Amino acid sequence: MTATDHALEIVHAAALAASDKLASDIIAFDVSEQLAITDVFLLASGGSDRQVKAIVDAVEERLRDLGEKPLRREGERDARWVLIDYGDVVVHIQHAEDRQFYALERLWRDCPTVELPAEVHGPATEA
Repeated sequence: MTATDHALEIVHAAALAASDKLASDIIAFDVSEQLAITDVFLLASGGSDRQVKAIVDAVEERLRDLGEKPLRREGERDARWVLIDYGDVVVHIQHAEDRQFYALERLWRDCPTVELPAEVHGPATEA
């Protein structure tokens, strides 16, 4: 099983929105083979709590324009690691320091990456 077209549409829009707010190290993993509850994880980093909040707002606004509503969200108050669950796609927006510490890329490195639009600023280095 691979990510659905719907999940890919969502993750592309979310990645573009994050990139518009200068998120760094944007990468998406197709986790559909490993998890039954979602198809894609999108990871992005912000350099400050304020930037993390701005990225979250941009992603939510862009996906709302597509008619998508999050099923749940966590971490907004602290803005260090915000998780937005859209069902088919789970968006993780992390403060750059927390991203290095938790290293989600290492946990999911066996999963294939999802090709993102060329306008998206991808990872600075390979995970």
